[in-house]
Amino acid sequence: PRSRAGDHLAGQLLRSGTSPAAHYAEARGAESLNDFIHKLKLCVKELNESRIWLKIILGSNMPATANLPSVFSECDELCRIIHASIRTAKNKQRPRP
Repeated sequence: PRSRAGDHLAGQLLRSGTSPAAHYAEARGAESLNDFIHKLKLCVKELNESRIWLKIILGSNMPATANLPSVFSECDELCRIIHASIRTAKNKQRPRP
């Protein structure tokens, strides 16, 4: 809704919700494996922030769109996918016996 709180939440969610795509694009062009991992961690950080804003909206008395729960689920799924990519990349860092 158009209110001070609604505008604040919308702005925060817009920033944290669009940032992971930019970080992922940077990760794809990473100069090293460490750089790749770092940029993926930034993706997860922003996705986690988005989840918090979505939880606040879902728990508030603000009228929410019907698809908000599915957006929250998609955010969780993206976190799991990127966490798995980070684990895979870290495993590549470890020397093999």
